[in-house]
Amino acid sequence: MNYYFNKTIKGTFEEVIDKVAQGLKEEGFGILTEIDVTATLKKKLDIDFKKYRILGACNPPYAHKALQAEDKIGTMLPCNVIVQEIEEGIIEVAAVNPMASMQAVENENLNKVAEEITVKLEEIINKL
Repeated sequence: MNYYFNKTIKGTFEEVIDKVAQGLKEEGFGILTEIDVTATLKKKLDIDFKKYRILGACNPPYAHKALQAEDKIGTMLPCNVIVQEIEEGIIEVAAVNPMASMQAVENENLNKVAEEITVKLEEIINKL
């Protein structure tokens, strides 16, 4: 089982960020965190790095179910989605596979939540 699923699409970096945000919203997710890796590496290490952003996505009802099933699961939340520029006009979007990341947690109730979130994230990526 792969720990992520991805898709490469054409467009500008910002257009793809907007498409991902819209897709997340349509499936009930919000973006809790946004890390601009490019800017951070430039500021902290003076390194020029490709356009790369990490979006911390959360679906509140599912997060609540997951926390009820396993109170330490917050260590693995939110679900990260990355957007990176492979080359100008070619953008890759990848999302964590919750089923893969939850394998180490032996909790049947949590597995059900992870399965449902996996379906939603795969659908978001596939629709791009």
